[in-house]
Amino acid sequence: MGKSSLINAIARRPLARTSAAPGKTRLANFYRLKRGNTGAMYLVDLPGYGYARGGGAAADEFRGLANAYFDRARPEPDGRAGVPIGVLLLVDARHPGLESDLEAWQWVRSQPCPGGIIGTKVDKLTRAERARHARELETLFDIPVPLVSARTGEGLEELWKLIARLPSQTAA
Repeated sequence: MGKSSLINAIARRPLARTSAAPGKTRLANFYRLKRGNTGAMYLVDLPGYGYARGGGAAADEFRGLANAYFDRARPEPDGRAGVPIGVLLLVDARHPGLESDLEAWQWVRSQPCPGGIIGTKVDKLTRAERARHARELETLFDIPVPLVSARTGEGLEELWKLIARLPSQTAA
């Protein structure tokens, strides 16, 4: 279960198409979500960085898409603010410290918007592994890393709290 499954879990309905094979997201997919009395926001699912099907050309295309999306957050030359964007990097909590995750976090930090990290697939870890991997993730990334499970719903409340703290585009 990956990004699309997590989107469906936080939306509490099937919005995103899921697949057993990673790397199926090829475009930017926009989902309008509203929780309780808060304003609506747009959750944007971008292609993953770890499983670019189609080799280097596909990876370059995905990188270009992500860069173009995050450029919207940069201030305009006339001083007007850019679009408020927050970014969440999803990492598999079973494998802390993957080089691709560390590189992706460096890229996220270079963007003109705040970011956070979520450790996914926590349901596949024992209690002892959860504690150990959570500590390792927080040490590696130097920020708190909530752990979540799209399958069981564990950690979804913490995820919503993190989303609420990040700027998001709201509907009028």
